[in-house]
Amino acid sequence: MSRLGIRGFNPKLKKAAERLEDLRTPEDEPIPPNTLAELRRDMERRRLVRSQIRDIEDARLGRLEKAPGDGPHAMVRLLARVIGVGIETADMLVQEVLSRNLRDRRAVARYGGLTGSPDESGKKRREKRAGSIR
Repeated sequence: MSRLGIRGFNPKLKKAAERLEDLRTPEDEPIPPNTLAELRRDMERRRLVRSQIRDIEDARLGRLEKAPGDGPHAMVRLLARVIGVGIETADMLVQEVLSRNLRDRRAVARYGGLTGSPDESGKKRREKRAGSIR
């Protein structure tokens, strides 16, 4: 849109596809046909992706409502109570991080990429030796 000099058009609105025909460039020319077709495809693709994301989120909420106090669902609900953490983030944290059996705080930091592995301590970087005898 900016390449054509069109301002004030929001392609995220529901009726945006209907308004494409009425748009004009600053020279009062219509949008070229190929560009118009590309814009329609992009808007349809965006609509499809938004619909798929909505379906995934609805399925996740359905699972949480089905068994709200069981196992990982209780952790998701507890994390979602933290300000700034939504259901999607809480579910991802529970499924990918909190379901692992990490032995201590250092293991959690290593998993998050905040510290190096034990073999990368100090200035020297050592490779792990599998099955070697010292």
